Amino acid sequence: MEDDKFIYCLEAVRDIEKEITTEVYRNLEKLAVEQGIDSIYKVCDTIEGMEESLNALLYDDHNFKNYEIIYLVMQGKENNICLNGYYYSMEEIAELFEGKMKGKILHFANAKILDLNDEEAQYFLDITGARAISGYGVMHPTITSSNLDRIFFSLFEEDDNLIDIVETLHEKQYALCKLLDFRLYY
Repeated sequence: MEDDKFIYCLEAVRDIEKEITTEVYRNLEKLAVEQGIDSIYKVCDTIEGMEESLNALLYDDHNFKNYEIIYLVMQGKENNICLNGYYYSMEEIAELFEGKMKGKILHFANAKILDLNDEEAQYFLDITGARAISGYGVMHPTITSSNLDRIFFSLFEEDDNLIDIVETLHEKQYALCKLLDFRLYY
């Protein structure tokens, strides 16, 4: 690819004042060192913090067009995310991102289940302008999606075709894709 592609990661934490190094952060560092894929990593503990971080990316970062993947690592139940004890539906998240994610891929780690029906997925894509939304149908008690996420992200450096990327991901990591129930809505 002639343009560098970046990942913007927003991870929900209990308290942004406490500095911790998470598994997600370590995996993004590994991706940068081993494969040269840069990322910006931010944390948030409220919906306002999430919105503020995304607005800073949109309006203050002149490289926003290079951020192909918006990686969201947030707890939740079903199709909700949880920030500071409050739950927000995917519809609310879509409205928060309204028109701001044009051409981006929003990827959720398996810290929450992503189980959209066709209508919900289309609504999210239409409202946000996102190219696709991906995530997992299973929250495994002992396995996080971090390693599979890293492989998924690295495939975007080689290819832009979503179908080819997902097929390659399944070829390379079929058992893990099946175990965590990898999903892509586009």
